[in-house]
Amino acid sequence: METYKQKPALSSVSKQARWLWWGVLLALLLWVLTDLYVPRKTSIRQFDPAEVARLETAMWRSYYDKNPALLFWQLAGGLRQQFHAPFWRSVVLAFQATKAAFTFKQGKSRADYQETLPDLVAYYESIQSLTIEQFNISRVAEMELEWWIVHRQRDRYSYSDLSDALMQTSAALYNQPTRNFAIYGPLRADAMRLSDEAGRRDGGATEADWKQVDRVLNRAWGALQVTVQKGH
Repeated sequence: METYKQKPALSSVSKQARWLWWGVLLALLLWVLTDLYVPRKTSIRQFDPAEVARLETAMWRSYYDKNPALLFWQLAGGLRQQFHAPFWRSVVLAFQATKAAFTFKQGKSRADYQETLPDLVAYYESIQSLTIEQFNISRVAEMELEWWIVHRQRDRYSYSDLSDALMQTSAALYNQPTRNFAIYGPLRADAMRLSDEAGRRDGGATEADWKQVDRVLNRAWGALQVTVQKGH
């Protein structure tokens, strides 16, 4: 006489696990597609200056520490703070910005640096798609590249020139007169000077150096927020 043996429930559990994973993957896919393709627009005039300053300080620190993975993650976080980019769109924006930066880094002359411009145009096109404000994409990309050049060619340009370039970039982005950024520009240029000088010292920048940079950036981004909200 044959005895009935109950089959183990392993196959049933395995099937449930597969369905669970398919559900997770589907939810992830929907999240990515929604983040990337569902239109959403906010104002680039609204941001937390203290958080933007903190993230920028952290990015500069990661750059000097030669930690590109952390730098990329911090850049994406900064884009979410400054431009209100959804998570996955901030990753795309960070990739575009990083691609532009590496193209620029390989350059040796102004003509070489101009090869960065298409990447910066693509980057600002993505930002334009996120904001209710309108700006001249080509003009802003050109101004962004210009301050990169001024900052890199410190044997040709002063930090005063860098301040002017930063002011012009913000003026183009926010459609306001350049003179309106007379507080922001010098402060952010000064933060870059402090970071550059600390990075060149033997032993590199100290914790005190980075705290000072953060304080100056806090003032810079705070001044920018006041300016762009007044100009609205």
